[in-house]
Formats: sequence, structure tokens, C-alpha cells
Amino acid sequence: MEKIAINLNGKSKKIGIVLSRFNSNIGEGLLSACHAELLKLGVNDVDICVATVPGALEIPLVLQHMALTKKYDALIALGAIIRGETYHFEVVANESARGVSEVQLKTGIPVANAILTTNDDDQALARMHVKGAEAAQVAIEMANLAGALQ
Repeated sequence: MEKIAINLNGKSKKIGIVLSRFNSNIGEGLLSACHAELLKLGVNDVDICVATVPGALEIPLVLQHMALTKKYDALIALGAIIRGETYHFEVVANESARGVSEVQLKTGIPVANAILTTNDDDQALARMHVKGAEAAQVAIEMANLAGALQ
């Protein structure tokens, strides 16, 4: 039986990140943790491109544009959707997640989804550093796995 090993070596990987500016303090925390982890995994700073968008619903479109350039080995979606008093939370959470998944399935470029969906600011603050770092790990692992499968 062949088993493909987990590979978290980011050397020579090119990573695109799309960051929502809505709930910017959470987004910046996600980005900081993600960026630090990418560097730790061996990605060169010059091989990381960050594009910002107004909110989570705009993330999939920019991910798609980035994926279609074929410049990136993997992409990362960062943002925070925090529950409010209306149904809007569910719409934004569901549609952004659907769009992120659709981009990777249609383009074949792995996308790590670290768009937090929380009940309040405290939950988002508590998760942002872990999820940011995990997104970097997922992106590198999936980029390497996709390469190994070719």
C-alpha cells in the first residue's frame, strides 16, 4: 500500500491570501498568525501575496481570480463573521464557505478556509491565532499533496 506522507515544507511555495477587512482587528490577528506560520514553514516572504476585500462575501471572487492566474500553489481565505441579531450572519457564513469550496473544486488550487464564524467577538479573538496558523499549515500540506498526486 502506498501512503503519501504529510509534507509541511513550504520552501519554494507561492501563497495567495485574501483577507476581509470587516472585523479588521480579528482579520489582522488571523493574518499575523498565518504569516508567521508560513515563514516558519519555509515560505519566502516575497512569495506571499495578500489582497484585501471589504467583507467575507467578496473573498471567493478574489480567490478565483488568484487561482486562475496559476501563480499560486495554494490560497488562504481569512476573515471573521460574527453573529448579529439578524439572519444575515447565516447568509454570509454559508455563502462565503460555499464560494471558497467552489473555487478550489473548480480550479484545482487548494484553498485553506480560515473565515471564522463565531457567536461573539470574544470567541473570534480566542480563535484567531490558532486558526491563522492552522490555515498556513493546511495550505502548505495541500499544495504539497496536490503536487505529489500529479
